[in-house]
Amino acid sequence: MKPLSRRKLLIDSAAIAGGSALSGTVIAAILTPSASEGPFYPTASMRMDDVDNDLVKVAGAVEQAGGEIIELHGRLLNRQGLPLADHRVEIWQCDVNGKYLHRGDDRDVVYDTGFQGFGYDITDADGHYRFRTIKPTIYPGRAPHIHVKVLQGRRELLTTQFYIADDPHNHRDWLYRRMSRAQAESVSMRFVEAGNLLETQVDIVV
Repeated sequence: MKPLSRRKLLIDSAAIAGGSALSGTVIAAILTPSASEGPFYPTASMRMDDVDNDLVKVAGAVEQAGGEIIELHGRLLNRQGLPLADHRVEIWQCDVNGKYLHRGDDRDVVYDTGFQGFGYDITDADGHYRFRTIKPTIYPGRAPHIHVKVLQGRRELLTTQFYIADDPHNHRDWLYRRMSRAQAESVSMRFVEAGNLLETQVDIVV
């Protein structure tokens, strides 16, 4: 059985808030901290035709993306711990070479055309989202990270970034250092082996 993370304990505590209503106590989960969208959010015209929640396999491409494949999943919840269904969760990140799928990233680096670069999923009735992607790599001047955006219809609820837990580059990253310890933990990816890939769970609270 996997050990409970601090994030999971916080969410579980929030989920039982309804049981505390008689005593007048409300237990709220920590809100996922917002973060800069950054300069490389790919607009619709920049994205590949194959846009889904599997970023490591592009339709028509012979080879899958380079890099270490991971499964990123979690739940989208409100601050009372209740699931949010039918919300769009987007992610985007640089490829294994540190290159973004964006016209503005004009560095002389070859982009991995087997990597989708951007994808989205729609949360189910229990708030679950899921992606196959690669373990984030270093972009110059930043710690490895994955950009995340949450939308309800056209309304943007949150833009944030996920980091690799305990990565040595984190504490040299100016965006990471702005967060409290609890906030940093809430957006940290801790990996466990699941078959032939790494798996991580990050719940998002808005």
